[in-house]
Amino acid sequence: MLPFRRRLQALGLRWKIAALLAVGCSLVAVTIGIFIHQARAQQVADSARASATAQLIRVRQVYELTGRLDHAKTGETSAETNSPRLPSVLRDTALAGRRSTYLDMGGDHPAVWAARPVGAKDVLSVCLSLVGERGELVELDQQLVAYGVVVVALAAVGGALLASRLSKGLRAAAETARRISAGELDARIGASGVPGSRDEVAELSSAVDTMAASLQRRLEAEQRFTADVAHELRTPLTGLHTAAELLPEGRPTELVRDRVAALRTLTEDLLEVARLDADREEPVLDVHPLAPLVVSVTERSGVAAEITLAGPGPGPGCGSGTATGEGAEAGAGAYVRTDTRRLERILGNLLVNARKHGGGAVEVTVRGSTVAVRDHGPGYPEKLLREGPQRFLTGTVERGHGTGLGLTIALGQAQVIGARVELSNPVGGGARALVTLPPGPAPSGTP
Repeated sequence: MLPFRRRLQALGLRWKIAALLAVGCSLVAVTIGIFIHQARAQQVADSARASATAQLIRVRQVYELTGRLDHAKTGETSAETNSPRLPSVLRDTALAGRRSTYLDMGGDHPAVWAARPVGAKDVLSVCLSLVGERGELVELDQQLVAYGVVVVALAAVGGALLASRLSKGLRAAAETARRISAGELDARIGASGVPGSRDEVAELSSAVDTMAASLQRRLEAEQRFTADVAHELRTPLTGLHTAAELLPEGRPTELVRDRVAALRTLTEDLLEVARLDADREEPVLDVHPLAPLVVSVTERSGVAAEITLAGPGPGPGCGSGTATGEGAEAGAGAYVRTDTRRLERILGNLLVNARKHGGGAVEVTVRGSTVAVRDHGPGYPEKLLREGPQRFLTGTVERGHGTGLGLTIALGQAQVIGARVELSNPVGGGARALVTLPPGPAPSGTP
């Protein structure tokens, strides 16, 4: 029973409706067929009993006049007295002084019997064969089954067509909802639904469109607000930064400059997020060897990381102080098509995030067209892995404090250049961010 229910749940709405209509029509067809069969069987039985009784009366009249059975006068060869084939129930009834009939539609020889008493201890009986009538009932049952199958098939086809129309509207609503959740805020069902209809599907389509329009207005208003606030903050922060540079050297001045720099970084991050949300970023793509880019970005990020290069061809050595490499001379790795400024933004944010929120050594591994940045801290929170990075939310306390914009910007810039960032907690602890870049053709003449 359980596997059947699972199979039923796995069916689409169209097939469920078609199956439901087919089952309903089957029940109706079976019920009607039983009624027709019973009515026809009762009609055959009544007719057979009446015929047997009429013949018994005719035979009795001749028997009383002549004192014997005269088959030539009655035309009945099945009339007998004290027949050994007479059913015992019918014999007992006749000996009790009553005329009665007995119908037997089973067995190899279906027949109807009529009997009555004659004399003191004799029973006069007539037997009529019902082979033809039973054949008629069998043929009727076969016709009912054939017509029932046709009706059920037509009902299933009609139900599938009707459900297909219903399913089309629901699928359009579901597809639009998926597009909206993927960030396509201007997606609408519109003409993809069921135009001119006033049923529940049309109401659902209208509700989804209304929700999408409301959501788009709210998000656009939020994006404009974020961009406007960040833009308005740039001018006073620039003046504040200039004023801080003019302060005399000392611990208070260092604290002021540090906070002003943090505010400027936050403002620039907010502006970058606003541009990414508005899809206004235009990448400048070109083909570059990946390994030298990674080494260079790691050095400029100021993060002490262990770099492992795994790729064909000659490669540069390790950089100074900040990038030390085990296997750094293994090769330059694959060529990728990317925007170097945006790639630096992606890897820089991942490296800073690993140093700030992770623990232990930061490892950078270049393999083919992928770059893995791993730390050995508490790992990413499950909510972040499940729902993705959220602004101004850093996850667990163990991951430290911050704005939560670093991963948001990294994933946004990766989408701009056609890259993919996968966050995970590998076996052995820590957090890993895997950046997969679109490969590019190696320049001509490159071995």
